[in-house]
Amino acid sequence: MQIEETPIKGLIVITPKVYKDDRGYFMEFYKHKQWFEFIKTDFVQDNESLSERNVLRGLHFQKPPFAQAKLVRVTRGSVLDVAVDLRKSSPTYGHHFKIVLTAENKKQLFIPAGFAHGFLCLENETIFTYKCSAYYNSESEAILAWNDPDLAIDWEVNTPMISERDAKGERFSTFNTVFE
Repeated sequence: MQIEETPIKGLIVITPKVYKDDRGYFMEFYKHKQWFEFIKTDFVQDNESLSERNVLRGLHFQKPPFAQAKLVRVTRGSVLDVAVDLRKSSPTYGHHFKIVLTAENKKQLFIPAGFAHGFLCLENETIFTYKCSAYYNSESEAILAWNDPDLAIDWEVNTPMISERDAKGERFSTFNTVFE
């Protein structure tokens, strides 16, 4: 397994070791004992979504005490994955990191609690899976505007398909973070 630090402290890119032969491949995409050493997170829920090309989901997060760390990956297709630092004391507060995750590259992104998260599907029938460190709580969910000019995220698409809920995301300029 290869671990890569990102410019934003706490965000980690993980590339698992893949064993290939003429039958296909095998990999361990998560092994608690090994991973807990560097991410210090227990996961309690796994989620999966299926989306078409140009579907954008996000930027979502849950407020404490239901804040979630996530370990995200793509099992079919590809996404442009984005995490935004919402930790007030962080030198990268309001900054974002983006990466292309694909079924082929098998890269995963660990996103600690205190980040908003979203992704844009780059292919039809993309399957996106993620582990969460806390159970989903609808009353704790919050959304930042995916196209907020203050965040300046280049999603590389002008008119993505978004939900009504995501279209009402809060502007970063009016957002008061609950994350230290």
